[in-house]
Amino acid sequence: MREMRRKNQQLPIDESIEILEKSSSGVLAVSGDGGYPYAVPMSYVWFDGKIYFHSATQGHKVDAVRSCDKASFCIISEDEVVAETFSTNYKSVIVFGKVSIVEDAAEKRAAIEALAKKYSIEHMAKGYEEINTEWDRFYMIALTPEHISGKEARALMMQRKKAKTE
Repeated sequence: MREMRRKNQQLPIDESIEILEKSSSGVLAVSGDGGYPYAVPMSYVWFDGKIYFHSATQGHKVDAVRSCDKASFCIISEDEVVAETFSTNYKSVIVFGKVSIVEDAAEKRAAIEALAKKYSIEHMAKGYEEINTEWDRFYMIALTPEHISGKEARALMMQRKKAKTE
């Protein structure tokens, strides 16, 4: 993987993981039809060192995952336009890795339950019912990270440095 050009803006890996744990959505990019990239917004869960996505059993995304196991996933956790400086205060994370449809039933169960708990913990009784009813009608897709890189805007990096010296 390429090294980040502006390394001074690189987030520590623990902060990148924290962003993965707390954010609610990102964009999954896979190799789509005719060699075109296919990037799709997705809800997800960071669980057991992987990113998991819920999916229908058919469609463009599933076809792309089956044809090429390389993917990336991007999250923007902060995005504040600073008009007077013609810039943006942002934090983002990008993950590169291997993507696959989860075949193991125990892993699929753990991943879908983790996803349901992330978004609907207060409705888990109904969630378990839905999981059992829909079990054969959905896939869980796993992205196993090979490289994780977080970055923040220069202004945020400067704030971080200033806070350390105070």
